[in-house]
Amino acid sequence: YGQIHRFIVTGSAKLNIYRREGDSLLGRYHYYSLHPFSLAECLKEGNPTPISESDILKPLSFSPSDTAKPILDRLFEFGGFPEPFIKKSPRFLRRWNQDRIDLLVKDDIRSLEDVRDISLLMLLAQMLPTRVGSPLSINGLREDLEISHKSASRWITILEWVYYCYRIYPYQRSLVRSLKKEPKLYLWDWSELEDPGAKFENMIAGHLQKYVSYLKEYFGFNAELWYLRTVEKKEVDFLVTIKHEPWFAVEAKYGDQSPAKSLLYFKDKINIPFLFQVVYPTGIDVMKGDIRVISADKFLTAFI
Repeated sequence: YGQIHRFIVTGSAKLNIYRREGDSLLGRYHYYSLHPFSLAECLKEGNPTPISESDILKPLSFSPSDTAKPILDRLFEFGGFPEPFIKKSPRFLRRWNQDRIDLLVKDDIRSLEDVRDISLLMLLAQMLPTRVGSPLSINGLREDLEISHKSASRWITILEWVYYCYRIYPYQRSLVRSLKKEPKLYLWDWSELEDPGAKFENMIAGHLQKYVSYLKEYFGFNAELWYLRTVEKKEVDFLVTIKHEPWFAVEAKYGDQSPAKSLLYFKDKINIPFLFQVVYPTGIDVMKGDIRVISADKFLTAFI
């Protein structure tokens, strides 16, 4: 009956974790990541726009909409998870965030891993929102929690498995070298964040992460999301690559429309074709040299 029936199997992180064991089922199923709502998803219906090989490494295509800004404001405040996004209630959002962390740590993680000190793991989860957008130091977390480096690293990985957070690594020409550098951490639910700048950066990260997953899992392109940083602390928030070659870089600025010098620095160093500085205020789309300063409600329509 293989030509007649198709199945969609959804659920928690268990499917992703346990697929590492036993029969690989290679060729018999495809694994897709289920991401929170995004701006483009809320604006349009039907099938996603087809992407061909010729579209990759070309300029992004934007679809301005009069309804984009209200939806973006709603995503910014309530996040992309369906329940709080649909209800649009600040009171429900606060209760939902509290319940979600409790369920992740006390139920999901306990059923997956043998973590003896659940209270410390809960404390770690509560500490991570203050680390969003900055290089994540495992040693710093280890010292704050007074646990071993191995435990801190393992607990972060477990929180990634249950879709609480994810890490973005710095881009290097050598992939092995990049994995030795400190990654930046972001939350799947950016509504937990209080600082507007960090919250805006996390929302942009979520949209780009979703787009990269779409290119990899649906089309099979070798797409990756990175950030850029030098030892002199020159930094760009995001870089999207195809086959490890730069496609476009993004600097997320909540309100600052002055072009970021770091974008131009990295453009010359690694030959980035397209540079964007994404800002929250609407109605902005202007070229400032090689940098396109653009409103988020327009920029995010280019994705899925």
